[in-house]
Amino acid sequence: MTVGQSAATGSAPGLRERKKQRTRTALLRTALELFTTKGYEETTVDEIADAVEVSQRTFFRYFPSKEAAAFALQQMTEQHFVEALRTRPAEEGPFDALRNSVLGTWDTIGEAITEIVPVDVHLRMLQVIESTPTLLAAHLRRSLDMEEYVARLIADREGLDVDADPRPRVAVACFGSVMRVTGQLWVRGDDPSLDGLRALTVAYLDHLAPTLATNWRETAAAPAGPHAAGTDSA
Repeated sequence: MTVGQSAATGSAPGLRERKKQRTRTALLRTALELFTTKGYEETTVDEIADAVEVSQRTFFRYFPSKEAAAFALQQMTEQHFVEALRTRPAEEGPFDALRNSVLGTWDTIGEAITEIVPVDVHLRMLQVIESTPTLLAAHLRRSLDMEEYVARLIADREGLDVDADPRPRVAVACFGSVMRVTGQLWVRGDDPSLDGLRALTVAYLDHLAPTLATNWRETAAAPAGPHAAGTDSA
């Protein structure tokens, strides 16, 4: 196949595909806006479809459920992260590969998110997930499933049997916990930008290895973290 043939058949989506993508984006944008203004439980699939002027059947052609629409941006981010992890250099250790993959994701995913909704809508949707019991339960289930999947990826990278060697699951569990903490802090914080989320991620991931490896009593007297008081402030 020549370069020209490849570009014609694979690179640029056709008119039908572009129309389908526009419809999916419109449905997702409308769903997230309704979830964040009216409430997840209070919003029906019919309302979402009516607002986009399509049928309920069309909605389900793009999303198998209302819950799937609620988590669509998270799923997109997770897929981006997994693909980044798959391509990290083999010589990187597990924590470095995880860290660089997630930071690379935050460096590149912003445009994809803002093509669908403004970042503030994404932030408010995360707040809706945290405050809606059915969504929070689904979020925790999804997180556990993702951690298991990533642990197996790490085990494959390192040539380990994930069921015989505990290290991949332990490493990913620690990493996942840090990601949940930074996500919660970002949702509650004063900087709603993706740069703010990236900065929090860097700060907390950089404390992960020292926190696990050092004697906390030896470092108890030293300030640790952005809220520690300065020593030279008069």
